Amino acid sequence: MSDFNELIKHLESLDAKDMYDGDFFLTWDKTDDEIDAVFTVADALRDLRERNISTKIFDSGLAISNFRDNSTRTRFSFASACNLLGLEVQDLDEGKSQIAHGETVRETANMISFMADVIGIRDDMYIGKGHTYQKEVVESVTEGYKEGILEQKPTLVNLQCDIDHPTQAMADMLHIIHEFGGVENLKGKKVAMTWAYSPSYGKPLSVPQGVIGLFTRFGMDVVLAHPEGYDVMPEVEEVAKANAEKSGGSFTKCNDMAQAFADADIVYPKSWASFAAMEKRTNLYGEGDFDGIKELEKELLKQNAEHKDWECTEEMMKLTKDGKALYLHCLPADISGVSCKEGEVEASVFDRYRNPLYKEASYKPYIIAAMIFLAKVKDPAKALETLNNKAKERKEF
Repeated sequence: MSDFNELIKHLESLDAKDMYDGDFFLTWDKTDDEIDAVFTVADALRDLRERNISTKIFDSGLAISNFRDNSTRTRFSFASACNLLGLEVQDLDEGKSQIAHGETVRETANMISFMADVIGIRDDMYIGKGHTYQKEVVESVTEGYKEGILEQKPTLVNLQCDIDHPTQAMADMLHIIHEFGGVENLKGKKVAMTWAYSPSYGKPLSVPQGVIGLFTRFGMDVVLAHPEGYDVMPEVEEVAKANAEKSGGSFTKCNDMAQAFADADIVYPKSWASFAAMEKRTNLYGEGDFDGIKELEKELLKQNAEHKDWECTEEMMKLTKDGKALYLHCLPADISGVSCKEGEVEASVFDRYRNPLYKEASYKPYIIAAMIFLAKVKDPAKALETLNNKAKERKEF
């Protein structure tokens, strides 16, 4: 209870009022107080649930999930978060909807939103498309609400786009905050966000971009490492540079995995496709050139295979701070000798960090729930106190 009261007290000190009735697109669109508020509400909701107290703020309502790419963790995290708050989840399967018959984004957005309070969208496959699609959905439902078609404007939560993966990056950061005993202990910590080899191609850029776009806000020394040619979006690098300058940390780049791992407190070895390759794939997709896409895939797989030494091995981990850096991954990882012949991480390294990785993933439902909570509750501190004082048991028997 003392921890919960401290969380409420801290939340009251933050200016997050502009999150009410808003959406969550990119972490760098949010102020420091707003990011802090998401972490604080996430911790408060988790505290309540661990004490078997119901956190339902909705008696009824619908949450729409639209996954335009495959997902396990984020899909179930979104469903868990919505259920935690009292919403029922309905998945929009575009293959079974009228979208397949040419229904416009504007029409679909309004037709699914008559009783929807939240829309969660994952659209990460094509550069210049995912974030744009999410913005168009919000513009459509906003107009629908203003014109009296919808009784409420649904809140959009970005469950991953081509630019950012905010729910993942914020779950990662909340895990780090708890592992290091508070935000105040993060300044000066070295983070190695590195590319790693994968036998698959076309992994989104939004995870490394989300990490450098968020972690640089905490005074940490963030290193982005990748082989030549695996660059991320230049505009996101500029965000990271600006964040680092403001927070007193640093943002640097290198083309050497060992250099990035040296004395690192946190390592995040993860495969991704280059920005240039993802742009090319988007253009080919737009032209309907599927033979070209197949040729690009072969080209990129061949390029990946030139960098099989970019693997998180036991020897690589020994280079980190005291050989005990915190290993992060968004999962699923390409585990050498387990899920693939050669991959991102050595099996012994992954096995040693398995439980911390699962704990890292466990923060995501609460992060998503907090984003929704702050968008739907005008006075979040008071609402959390009310839930706590009512102490309605989530499970009665």
